[in-house]
Amino acid sequence: MPDPLAAVAAGFVELRELPFSQRAAGLMRAANLLETGSEEFALRMAREMGKPIAQGAAEVSKCATACRHYAEHGEEMLARVELEEAILLHQPLGPVLAIMPWNFPFWQVFRFAAPALMAGNTILLKHASNVSGCAHAIA
Repeated sequence: MPDPLAAVAAGFVELRELPFSQRAAGLMRAANLLETGSEEFALRMAREMGKPIAQGAAEVSKCATACRHYAEHGEEMLARVELEEAILLHQPLGPVLAIMPWNFPFWQVFRFAAPALMAGNTILLKHASNVSGCAHAIA
């Protein structure tokens, strides 16, 4: 069984070097997958946690919107800023661990993952055990 910490650390070495355009393309693919699977994901939330299907679909839609937002604006948000006496430079920090609650099993992940990935960080997710099917769908 592969070591998840080693895998996320190795992935960081690669991700931090990817240009913004490639990171953005990955987030756009994620947005498309979320939209395509919206009904399935909403049903999964309904089965696992009793969330009404319409609310689950809205949650998935919000996740896709977040992915698109960071894909379209992430490079600008993280751009180097030269001030009179300083330079503001954003750089990837490294692997980021997220321990997520159950109540918004998709949104809690994507609100954190989309900007972290666009910034060049890798993520390691520990999702709530009662929404393991949602966690598996995200993975």
